[in-house]
Amino acid sequence: MAAKRKGAKKVVEEQVSLGPQVAEGEFVFGVCHIYASFNDTFVHVTDATGAETIVRVTGGMKVKADRDESSPYAAMLAAQDVAEKCKALGINALHIRIRATGGYGPRVLLHSLPYEP
Repeated sequence: MAAKRKGAKKVVEEQVSLGPQVAEGEFVFGVCHIYASFNDTFVHVTDATGAETIVRVTGGMKVKADRDESSPYAAMLAAQDVAEKCKALGINALHIRIRATGGYGPRVLLHSLPYEP
C-alpha cells in the first residue's frame, strides 16, 4: 500500500460573480438595441456606453424554421432569453432602442419583457 501524503492540499472554492458590484436598491443600466427587419429580429444588450456586449440573441436562434425568424413569437422568445441573462448578470434596468419597419408588429417584443417597478 502507498503511504499517505503529508500536507494534503485544501481546495478553496471562490465565488465568481459576473457583472458589476452594486449596493442593494441601486440600478444598473444597460442599453437594449432591438432591430426588427422583415427577415429576422435581433435583440442586443450592451453596457451604458455601448462598448461591451452583454448578450445578443436573434429570432433565428430560437426557432427552427427560416420563415419564423422574424415572427412575433421568435421575438418574444428572444426577449425572454435576454431578460433571464440580464437578471443573472445583475442588470436591472434597460434603455430600449428600437429600429424597425413601420407598424405595430415589431413592438410586440416589448410586451414580453418583464416589468418590475
